[in-house]
Amino acid sequence: MNESQPRLGRGRIISILVLGSAALAVLVMLGSWQLERMAWKEGLLSAIAQRIEKPAQTIDDIRDARDRGEAIDYDPVALRGRFDHSGERYFLATRNGEAGWHAYTPLQIEGSDRWIFVNRGFVPYAMKDPASRMAGNPVGTMDLTGLAREAPIEKPGSFLPDNDPSQNVFFWRSVSDMAKGLSLPADKVLPFFVDAGPGAAEGGYPIGGVTVVDLPNNHLQYAITWFSLAAALFVMLALFVRHLLRGRPRAPMG
Repeated sequence: MNESQPRLGRGRIISILVLGSAALAVLVMLGSWQLERMAWKEGLLSAIAQRIEKPAQTIDDIRDARDRGEAIDYDPVALRGRFDHSGERYFLATRNGEAGWHAYTPLQIEGSDRWIFVNRGFVPYAMKDPASRMAGNPVGTMDLTGLAREAPIEKPGSFLPDNDPSQNVFFWRSVSDMAKGLSLPADKVLPFFVDAGPGAAEGGYPIGGVTVVDLPNNHLQYAITWFSLAAALFVMLALFVRHLLRGRPRAPMG
């Protein structure tokens, strides 16, 4: 009897090879998909970088472009109007590890009956009340610049808590939720936001320029992981096949 004959049955050998090949194909597919995602993310970051360098448009231009179905996210915008600080809304946020809020203040656009929520920036948790930072609450008509930001159509994830307008605490940016409880005509509130540009208000708060444009791009690391697993599995399959071939009885010579 040939002692080098493999102990595995033919059916098990075939199963191992088929399942191993299928797993290898899946790992290669996942690695390739991550490379595609990386290219998409790099294109998105490049597009955002180009958008924020565009000349500022008027709020009417932004609104009209959105009505035409054009993308407005991260488009620079210049507007003029008057804040209603009594209607400030608070989105839970952090800055450099400090807990606090992004203060969304309704602004009535000059020369119209339209309103828009402006993310004026970060305030510490204990300074939620506008009365605690009166110096940073401008009175009267003012000019400001910032970036247009689209509002999510629905809650971004099922694990996010629901917004609580009654307690003035928001976990995701909803124009309709933020407008609840305010004496603002629903059809007069623009369905997007403006993130105010960088710089601190008088008195130090809010601190503007909180827009995040550096989106995480870890797809290359993920691709390397999947391809490394594929390479390891390929080596294991190759060794398995070599073991099988070495275990086969040689054909008689001559």
